[in-house]
Formats: sequence, structure tokens, C-alpha cells
Amino acid sequence: MNFVSDVLGRQDPDAPALIELARDGTRRVWTFAEVIEHSGALAATFVARGVQRGDVVMTLIGNRPEWVLAMVAAFRIGAVALPCNEQLRAHDLELRIATARPRLVLVDERDVGPLTEALGSFPADERPVVCTIPDAALHDPAALAAPAPAELGPEDPCLITFTSGTTGEAKGVLHGQQYWAGQAAQAKHWLDARDGDLVWCTAASGWSKSARNVFLAPWLCGATALLHDARFDPDARLAIVEAEGVNVLCMAPTEYRVMAKRTTLRAVPSLRTLVAAGEALNPEVLHTWEAATGLAIRDGYGQTETGQLTGTAAGVAPKPASMGPAVPGIRLWIEDGELLADPATIPTFFLRYLGEEPPPAGAPWRTGDLVHQDQDGWYFFEGRADDVIISAGYRIGPFEVESALVAHAAVADAAVVAAPDEERGSVVRAVVVLRDDYEPGEALARELQEHVKAVTAPYKYPRIVEFVETLPKTSSGKIQRALLR
Repeated sequence: MNFVSDVLGRQDPDAPALIELARDGTRRVWTFAEVIEHSGALAATFVARGVQRGDVVMTLIGNRPEWVLAMVAAFRIGAVALPCNEQLRAHDLELRIATARPRLVLVDERDVGPLTEALGSFPADERPVVCTIPDAALHDPAALAAPAPAELGPEDPCLITFTSGTTGEAKGVLHGQQYWAGQAAQAKHWLDARDGDLVWCTAASGWSKSARNVFLAPWLCGATALLHDARFDPDARLAIVEAEGVNVLCMAPTEYRVMAKRTTLRAVPSLRTLVAAGEALNPEVLHTWEAATGLAIRDGYGQTETGQLTGTAAGVAPKPASMGPAVPGIRLWIEDGELLADPATIPTFFLRYLGEEPPPAGAPWRTGDLVHQDQDGWYFFEGRADDVIISAGYRIGPFEVESALVAHAAVADAAVVAAPDEERGSVVRAVVVLRDDYEPGEALARELQEHVKAVTAPYKYPRIVEFVETLPKTSSGKIQRALLR
């Protein structure tokens, strides 16, 4: 199997593959032929700079065509793509580089600073090759001949995405080539992309959802993908949907919530379906969107390790607050309130965590998510079984934020938990014990927030900071986060 020959090679070469909306306001349509040619030339660049089959190619790029081209170039030669979100700071990047050991990094010129700082922690002979975009010479079809697509098997490595566990330490999740092929089930059942459609998944590059739904799933169905390289603006979002004639819109629940409150929603003739994933959707938000647009938002659920597990199918009326039934063919069940899955039935199940052995064969996958199921087999999310915070679709481990806080001179101890929020579902709440000679106050709270933003990805910063004399702990010294919640 190879993504280039088995997916791109079967499309109409003159059909639109990508519609690019750049930050400077320019617009470009990329045909499937252009994607094949430019990604092939970029693959030649990778090979010329020492990338071989099985090597890791890391990207630090926004929602620009070069990110997509790099992913496809890696698929072509059997390299392993590691997309990273632009919000990552030097510490985050250092951890990913140390864990994944990329041979090459393709970086946007606006993100060179954090990358350079991260690379400073490594000896010169252990640093990856760095290529900076925009540089058209890196993917010039006229100058660079594409290498032949590699013959790959289902378990040959394909993709790495990082997630946070219960301790907040990032883990690299390794997927095989079967990952992209397995996306066909959710692409047709849940996303409902169709031949000739324009699909807009608004997720930023670097997340599991973006890897599968920005271009993989649409192209598996012969659809066109929309790339918009700009920050979320509620009013602009709907205007773009109208102007471009988007048929399938895939957004985070937080984006749906914010737009329901801050934008005058209206029916858009081109829109056929709306989908969401990442966290539970509020019934009132579902009602607001359906009343204004005539379309129901169909929810879905999955994990970085598993790909999509549940979803409300196309043409089926969603149930408020439900993440839908299992995707056809996937076996799920509940044990002590926790959702479990049979990996043998999941076509997008991961190979292993980097640095660890594969999951035991035949063992069920414990999602760590608490759910309940109704009489029709539909699942309803209740919360995490651990301390991970889900805020605006981001999963945030408390340990990493606590470590950032304690690194500040004023902080003696800190604990981080989730606090309910009307728009984001939850936000990060920090409970801080100060060192002697420091006084609590709004100014210090803001200083701690800015400190966390500088040390780790900004979306992790505590939107609520509270000061206390002591933290509740067990006899063994562990923080009792449940009491703080």
C-alpha cells in the first residue's frame, strides 16, 4: 500500500484537492496533480537530505499547504510524519525531538525561534536537518524528480502524534500505514464526505483530529479540503463557509459554542452537514444551530491512540449530549463505568507508544473515559476517570502545568484541576501556595499566567489562579485533586 498511488493516484488529476486561504488574504486552488507533483518534489528534498524509509520527519507549520505536502511526501517514501502544533514552546519541542529523534524538521519561518531554542539542548551531531518555509525550491517539480512510492505494509510506521497522559507527560503515539486506510470507515459513516464535496475541518495542524479529517478522510472520499491559515474568528468563519461553498463543516464543540453566542447564525445553502468531536456538546448549542441553520450537529468520539470510535451517522438524527453509537464494526462495552474497546476491531488502532512495548495482544483498550449507554446503544460522555483536563477540545495533563508554576520563584507548591466553563466546557484552575515574602494578588496571578504561557503551550495556562495556605494531600504526599475539584 502507498497513500500516493492508492488514494491520490486514483483521483481526477485536474480536480481540486486543496483550497488554500492564506494569512495574507491570498487564495489558491491546488489540483490533485499539483499535490502529487509538489509532494513528490518535497520527498526528493527529504531523500537528498538523508531521510530514509522509517525515519521521522517533523513539521512545525500552520494550516498551510506545505504541512499537507510534507505529510504526503513522508507517506510516499515510507518516512514517519510527526506534525506539531505551532503553539508548542521550546520545552514541548525539546521533549518531542528527544523522544521521536526526527531526521529532518520542516519549519515555518514564523516558528523558527522556539525550534532553535529547543535544538540548543542537543549536541550538534544529534540535531536534525532543518528546512524553513516558505521556500518554493524545496518542492519544485521542475527541478526535483519524485522518488517512486515505497511498497509498504499495514504495520509499517506512518504517523506520530503526541498526547498527554494522566501525569501530563507527553507520549508519542505511533500509527501504522493502516491508519490512513482505516479512516475510510469514519469518513463515510460520520464525516459524510462525498465525491466533489468541499470539506472544512478547522483543527490546527499537529492534532490527531487534524491529521485524519483535514485531508486524509476527504481525499479518501474524493472530496476537496479547505485550508485556512488564520486564527479563529466567529464572524469570519461563517462568511468563509458561505463564500467558498463549504459542504461539510467539522469544528470543535468550543467553536460551535462561541459562534452560537457571538455570531448571528444563518442558513448556508451549500452546507449539507455539521460534525463535532473532542468534548461533549451542550443541548442548548445543538438547538441554537439547528434552529438557525436547519442542520443538526452530529457528534463523534475518538482518541489519539484509537482514531474514531463512535459517531452519529449521516442521515440519523442526533441525540442531545450523545457522542453516538459505535462506528460500524468496532466493538465497545462498559466496565465499571469506563468505556473499553476491542483493538482487533479498530482499523486505526495504534502500534505502540514511542519507547514502550506494543499493547498486549488480545487485551482490551481502556479509554479512561467514563460513559453511560442508553437502550439504543448510544454513548454519553460523563467525564475522565483520571485527572486529565479537557478544555476546548484540548487534553491537558495537570502535572505539566504544575511543573511550570513551581518553576516560578514565587511558587512553593501548586495543584491544577478543571473548573467548569460555559464556552470551553472546562478551563485550567491553578491552586497555588506561595513562598515566604510573596503576597497574593491579581498582579501576581497575571504574572503566573504569563509565565506558564512562556514555558509551555499557551492553551495550557490557568485561566483561574487561586492562592491558599496549604494543599490537601494524602498521607503519602500526593495531591488530592478530587477535593480541590
